[in-house]
Parts: sequence; structure tokens; C-alpha cells
Amino acid sequence: QVQLVESGGGSVQAGESLRLSCAASGNTYRRYCMGWFRQAPGKEREGVAAMCTGAEISYYTADSVKGRFTISQDNAKNTLYLQMNSLKPEDTAMYYCAADGWVGNPLKSYQYNYWGQGTQVTVSS
Repeated sequence: QVQLVESGGGSVQAGESLRLSCAASGNTYRRYCMGWFRQAPGKEREGVAAMCTGAEISYYTADSVKGRFTISQDNAKNTLYLQMNSLKPEDTAMYYCAADGWVGNPLKSYQYNYWGQGTQVTVSS
């Protein structure tokens, strides 16, 4: 089992920044993927950014946030981050952290078995 706890959401103006954190605990994997997903009311959950760690680290970013959002991790703190810059109203959503062993398509939500409870991000114009 893996436990994930997100934090860092809030309400900001367009153009501002937020950094989300996801603290992980529980079982560890030698090769694993972790990702950030978001879901707005009435819309499907979409992958925002993910990273898979094995012999190397691979990064995956959705086109909608490329150049604005950056995923990173601090292994010493078992924490995953999502730095969100130049936020837009369309970024408003509940943001979730997800984790699992190695997955084949890291930006697809069905690939992950472990999820946090989510943190709300609201961007006003």
C-alpha cells in the first residue's frame, strides 16, 4: 500500500503561481511512476505531468501545461511537487497525485492504483 497526501492548493489570480506537494508513505518500489492529474467539474480526469524513476528518470507533460508546469521530486522527503506558473482560469480543477509501480502510459489515470484525496486549485481572471 502507498499513501499519498496532497497540499498546496488555493485560490490565485491569473498569471500567478502555486506549488503543489504530494507526500508519499508506505511501500516503496525500485521502479515507479508518479503523476499529477486534474479534474474539473463535468470533465474527465486528465494527466498533467508525470515522472517515472528507474535506471533513468523519464518526464511526461501534457501539451496544455507544457512550458508552465514542472514536476519534480525530493527523494529525501518522499515528496512529489508540481510547480505551476502563469496559471490560467482553465487550470481551475481538483488536482490529484497518483503513484504505482512502472506504468506503460504515465499520463493515463487508469494506470495508477494509488491516489491522494486531492487539493483544489482555483484561478480567477
